[in-house]
Amino acid sequence: MEISSFLLPKDQVAYITSTISMREALEQLENHYYSAIPIIDEEGKYVGTLSEGDLLWKLKNTEGLSFENMTGVTVSTIQRHVHNESVEIHAQMEDMLTLAADQNFVPVVDSSGTFLGIIRRKDIIEYYTRNITD
Repeated sequence: MEISSFLLPKDQVAYITSTISMREALEQLENHYYSAIPIIDEEGKYVGTLSEGDLLWKLKNTEGLSFENMTGVTVSTIQRHVHNESVEIHAQMEDMLTLAADQNFVPVVDSSGTFLGIIRRKDIIEYYTRNITD
């Protein structure tokens, strides 16, 4: 089964751009109660996922950085420790199980890498649960 029927589209997903500040990214995570959020570039391409841990490591390892001056740090300069692999929109659900084991969500892109949305781990697990018990 193609994953497109499980897609939570971009307009229903919180995401950030690589040009926003560390403070803005932190606020987005807090506002949406997320522990990680997709990052897209200026062209709308998926470039990675930023996690709470990434922000904490940056804060800990950058001398003089504090909550007050985080606005001077852009997301693109923050080292990411987790790599959420993306899949193309025409992938099959069978391709998703391995990714769901390590990722809360799987970013979905088109053939040019443009971010289309996500598939949540919850939806992948529910799909397999239904098919195993049927």
